[in-house]
Amino acid sequence: MEDSGVFLVPNPSMPTEPTLIVNFFRANSGREPVRDWLKGMDREDRKRIGEDIKLVQFRWPLGMPLVRKMEADLWEVWTNLGEGNIARVFFTVRGTRMVLLHGLKKKSQKTPRQELELTGACVQESMAQ
Repeated sequence: MEDSGVFLVPNPSMPTEPTLIVNFFRANSGREPVRDWLKGMDREDRKRIGEDIKLVQFRWPLGMPLVRKMEADLWEVWTNLGEGNIARVFFTVRGTRMVLLHGLKKKSQKTPRQELELTGACVQESMAQ
């Protein structure tokens, strides 16, 4: 299950219609990992992450430095939060839907293995829904 969301901040250079509709992945348990993660962040970090997700939503397909393909059906959005902190939001694309699967905040370039395993489990569960 997913919960739809559209991240809109007025920008005259942005296309008026999104290429993708943003959905939050909802686990069978009812949890929404990315929404829960975002709620725990400060307002400025949420705003920066939302702006980058919106860029992907309106200008898909995109590549580096904003979006990196991880696997066949898995990408990540990189958001610079300052002071060496980077937020990464993992997502998959299903037709015209961008499904936000998992998020993390870190300082290093390398993604911890357990985070990738958790994201992979979210991909599998989202495909089964």
